[in-house]
Amino acid sequence: MKKSINVSRSAGIVGLVTLLLLAIPFIAMQFTAEVNWGVGDFLIMGALIFSTGMAYVLLSSSMHIIFKLAAAMAVGTTFLMIWANLAAGLIGAGPNAANLMFIAVVFILIFGSVRSGFTASGMEKSMYATALSLAVLAVIALLGNMDQYPGTSAKEIIGICGFFAGLYAIAGALFHYAGKGRTVQGI
Repeated sequence: MKKSINVSRSAGIVGLVTLLLLAIPFIAMQFTAEVNWGVGDFLIMGALIFSTGMAYVLLSSSMHIIFKLAAAMAVGTTFLMIWANLAAGLIGAGPNAANLMFIAVVFILIFGSVRSGFTASGMEKSMYATALSLAVLAVIALLGNMDQYPGTSAKEIIGICGFFAGLYAIAGALFHYAGKGRTVQGI
């Protein structure tokens, strides 16, 4: 019973933070034409912020500090990747069907995490699988000549995929460390 109360309390806090963050572009729209969000933008960003916050809350409840750090890294990396993809696209300039490939990366992450039971060793493997999927995505993009799309290059595709793969690999290393039951200065 206490666990459900904490989850509902956390959901309320995450919901409040989501609304406060969404107030920033809403207020900015009142003062400048450079910020022009529609209802869909607010709904998508609200869902992204709320789901990111709840994912972290659920992953990090009553866990070791290193596990919490690894969870924050994984959730934050996923948020950043989705946000950048929605805002500008990670391959090509603007909306581009090639950017839909990143949905597979998120699916691999979610599937692996759920299948692992959110254990440290399982999350470690999920992070490494996600990093590997980004490397495969880069190879597919390059073999598919997606580096020829307007607003992108081979360096950018490798750089973007490498950046996110590196962050997931770091999260995997942190989950590995958390799984060993080590502590840092008694934490």
